[in-house]
Amino acid sequence: MAEQEQAVDKQLAISKIYIKDFSFESPATPAVFKSGDWKPQTNLNLRSSHTALDGNAHEIVLTITIEAKDGDKTVFLVELHQAGIFEIAGYGKEELEAIVGSFCPNILFPYARETLASTIQKGGFPEFVLQPINFDALYLQAKQQQQAQGAPAEAH
Repeated sequence: MAEQEQAVDKQLAISKIYIKDFSFESPATPAVFKSGDWKPQTNLNLRSSHTALDGNAHEIVLTITIEAKDGDKTVFLVELHQAGIFEIAGYGKEELEAIVGSFCPNILFPYARETLASTIQKGGFPEFVLQPINFDALYLQAKQQQQAQGAPAEAH
C-alpha cells in the first residue's frame, strides 16, 4: 500500500521543448560544392547539462556539435543546444540523476536529430543521418568514470 502511494507522488512531465542556441557555418562554400568527389570526416561531440529551476521544474540542455572536415578544411560546423523543461517530482537523488542524465536527453534527441539533418541538407550538403544514441549506456559510463575518480556521482 505504501509503495502505491509513493508511486502516485512521482511526477515526470514535459513542459516545453525548444532550441536554446543554434549555429551553422559553412566557411568553404561555394568552393566545396565545385570540388566534386569529397568524403569529409565527421566529428560528433555530445553532452547534456541540467539546471534546477523553480519548484519541480528542471531545464535539460542537450548539446550536439558536428564538424565535417575535408582534409584540413572545415566543410561545415553545426552546434545545437536542444533544451526542454521537465516537471520532475517525487524521485530520490539517484532516480533524479538517471532521469536528467539519461531519460530527458533521450526525449530531446529526436528533436535535435531532425533539426540538424534538415539544416545540413538546407546548407546544400547530402542527407545527414545521425545514428541513435544509447543515453542509458552513456549515463552509466559517465557515472562509473566519476566513481572511479572518487567524484560525486552526478553524471550528465
